[in-house]
Amino acid sequence: MIGTILSALVVGAIVGALARLIMPGKQSIGVIMTIVLGVLGSVIGSWLTYQLGYQNSNGGWEVIPFLVGIVVAIILIAIYVAVTGRKNTRTPTVR
Repeated sequence: MIGTILSALVVGAIVGALARLIMPGKQSIGVIMTIVLGVLGSVIGSWLTYQLGYQNSNGGWEVIPFLVGIVVAIILIAIYVAVTGRKNTRTPTVR
């Protein structure tokens, strides 16, 4: 159980980091949110891939769900950045 959670966090960190590297521009999100969105991207991407009929009949590393997880993480990061936006702490002064 602990091993599964730790491996999900490690894979989520890798997927989130790769998604942020692929995305153009700078994303103003932290490491924790990158891991969270990476884990969500991995889970949703794997689920979606298997729902579409993917079978890893040869065994080994499952490349297709990993790549789909990166794409889903990119979409999740883009949505997160769009929703949170850039926070401007300076308030404009009216003269």
